[in-house]
Amino acid sequence: MAGPTMLSVPNYSEGRSERVVRALEATVSARARLLNTHFDAQHHRCVFTLAGGGEELLGASVDGARHAIELIDLRGHQGLHPHVGALDVCPVVWVHPGDREAAAAAARRVGEGIAELGIPVFLYGELAADEERRERAFFRRGGPAELARRMKSGELEPDLGPAEPHPSAGATLVTARKPLVAFNLELDTPNPEIAREVASGLREAGGGPPGVRALGLPWEGDRSQVSINVHDADRVPLAQVVEEVRRLAAEHGARPVEAELVGLAPQAALEGYPDDPPIRDLDPSQHVIERVLGEPA
Repeated sequence: MAGPTMLSVPNYSEGRSERVVRALEATVSARARLLNTHFDAQHHRCVFTLAGGGEELLGASVDGARHAIELIDLRGHQGLHPHVGALDVCPVVWVHPGDREAAAAAARRVGEGIAELGIPVFLYGELAADEERRERAFFRRGGPAELARRMKSGELEPDLGPAEPHPSAGATLVTARKPLVAFNLELDTPNPEIAREVASGLREAGGGPPGVRALGLPWEGDRSQVSINVHDADRVPLAQVVEEVRRLAAEHGARPVEAELVGLAPQAALEGYPDDPPIRDLDPSQHVIERVLGEPA
């Protein structure tokens, strides 16, 4: 592989058809090393973690976007996870801080390649044109229909690609970033309002730990879910997140009972993690970035 090894974590708006998920998996893994696949029906979303150099990740991202146009139609799509595209987000992730600029350059090339397919691309995070456009939520509010309205009115212009969403595939959000942790905590209450209250208090914007984003969602059976992104696991390990959720949930007579890791996490995220709530199916050899890449933790 030419250049540094980086990661890409494309998120597609499909989690119910295993046939479609495996077809996308085969497409992206033909161009880059597949480290992990995660999908579920309720979020209606699949997430692949890929490793490679800039050329490998570019090829995997563009081929995956092209195949997603063929396989995924957002019209009528219903899932818990906020989204605006068939290939919803496609970040390039640096593993080592010295590769930050290489990741940014690779992400811009990924955005250009996706835009050439007729999909508008919005750059967020560190690549955002201004502060307002840093958060994914800025683009996702109201979903694909609201995004289409904002673009048609001229309120929102893409950084790359056409001025209106693709009819069936929507738009794609692209950035370069350090590894983040996507982490779900299930509460022992079926009331999604409690999960929303917990998420509101957990978010950085609500006074929670720095770099934490969270949503409260309904879930299966007698549970609800707090879906969490931790943007800086070096500063905020999952043990801290769990304790904060435990405190906030207790205010409503609830508690976290099971956790789930989406994709991979750096070793720092798991330092000091408690025995309760357990992380479902956690295998450090498959879910810790340093272990999977064969690097010292």
